[in-house]
Amino acid sequence: MPDFEKIIFGDENWTFIPEIIIRTLIMYIIILVSLRLLGKRGVKQLSIFELVVIISLGSAAGDPMFYKEVGIGSAILVFAVVVSAYKLTSFLVGKSVPIAKVVEGTSTCLIREGEFSIENFKKEPLAQDEFFAELRQKNITHLGQVKLTIIETSGELSVFFYKNEEIKFGLPILPDLFDKQHKEIKYPAIYSCSFCGNTLKIEPTNKHICPKCEKVKWVEAINEERIT
Repeated sequence: MPDFEKIIFGDENWTFIPEIIIRTLIMYIIILVSLRLLGKRGVKQLSIFELVVIISLGSAAGDPMFYKEVGIGSAILVFAVVVSAYKLTSFLVGKSVPIAKVVEGTSTCLIREGEFSIENFKKEPLAQDEFFAELRQKNITHLGQVKLTIIETSGELSVFFYKNEEIKFGLPILPDLFDKQHKEIKYPAIYSCSFCGNTLKIEPTNKHICPKCEKVKWVEAINEERIT
């Protein structure tokens, strides 16, 4: 005859249940904090809550499948604790703005009036190539076309454009143009700082320090209209 008690509880007895609850809650918090530390881009297209639940439940479901000593009852209890914690977190997020900001984060402005918001960029673990690629996918060729770019709590980018008649000179983000960075300015033109996007007219000089970020590499700016 099958030992149903062992099938349900594995090799553990009822005294292990409080430890299961404590372990699950601790891991739930650890996963939630870890995902917050990854930044918005690390959880793009899935909310933090969904990822926490998927990871927690996936782990809880996997162990009883592969380990004979882990009982199904323990996994069911883990599922119940995770779902309850998820429901409680959702409730608290909906009731408290400070808690919502801690758990979900806030939207962050990355581009304002055609230039990078450098201080805000430090808050987000963004790779430049990835960021430029996403802008190019929105038919953006230079920052002078962009009035405002915000990274939402979901990791998605919201972009607001200048009207064609309002477009100004800006840092080109096309690879063949952006890669033409140089310190020496050989002829007078409008240039953009390759680091912060600050755009200004520069006369020939051996080195020009950006007044905004103090970097010295420049790219010749362009002001072409956005093609949609």
